[in-house]
Amino acid sequence: MILDTHPALPEFEYIRPANLAEASDFLAQHPDTARPFLGGTDVFVRMRDGFMKPEFLVDVKNLDGTNELRFDSRTGLTVGAAVNMNRVIASPDVQAHYPLLAEACRSVASYQLRTRATIVGNLCNASPAGDTIGACLVFGGVLHLHGVSGPRQEPLSGFFRGPGKTTLKPGDIVTAIHFPIPPNGCVGKYIKLGRNQLSDLSIVGVTALGHKDSTCSSGYRFRLALASVAPVPLMPAEVETYLANNPLTPDAINEAARLASQACSPIDDVRGGARYRRQMVRNLSVKALTEVWKKLD
Repeated sequence: MILDTHPALPEFEYIRPANLAEASDFLAQHPDTARPFLGGTDVFVRMRDGFMKPEFLVDVKNLDGTNELRFDSRTGLTVGAAVNMNRVIASPDVQAHYPLLAEACRSVASYQLRTRATIVGNLCNASPAGDTIGACLVFGGVLHLHGVSGPRQEPLSGFFRGPGKTTLKPGDIVTAIHFPIPPNGCVGKYIKLGRNQLSDLSIVGVTALGHKDSTCSSGYRFRLALASVAPVPLMPAEVETYLANNPLTPDAINEAARLASQACSPIDDVRGGARYRRQMVRNLSVKALTEVWKKLD
């Protein structure tokens, strides 16, 4: 057996469209052979390792606002598809209003890789282990897309269809993700369990966001997102409902964590077993929810 220790990229044609309409048309005309790319941190690795061999790579960076990062105090935050993660982390508006998003970005690989990696790319890869997906879900992210019929919007909550699968159609390009103004006084926490402290995919990822809410019986409302424990990222509604309707105590948090564990459908793989993952969902959910609760009080 001969091992190639220096694999090379397969040949491809680089396409640089002038605008989004041109990019969408080209992608729609070549649905099986063309692929859009932003930072390239995933697509080039997959090509190098032989998992994909597109004939065309369509560069959608710098097209029609994809490099914009803007915050409006009335409408919220918009992160363009080509905005790299280090820029998100460094943004004063993100730090002030969406620190959980910066925390999630900071957990991704190394500083050098984050100068290329993007939140939108992380979402479009549709990996159940994506580090930024949980924060994007609990903040109620809405995708801005451009397709052959023009622009449209789509809630992130319905975007994922399975590992590597989304609702994107041929010709669709995600141009940005928008987050509404977060709840007043909200607190978030992302806990990533990996085989090492840096650069590893998550074995389990737990994202919690909480805020005080007088309309709930408990006086609090929580959102919980789980990664790496099902074919798609999960937001178990039963956890939110339970914590909204029961007095908040350590026992209530333990019960919510049990419900989160029950909602999972993990698999055994080289990074961890299903039973281990389910137990760690319970443990990390207790930890994340408790930390958020203590900061809210």
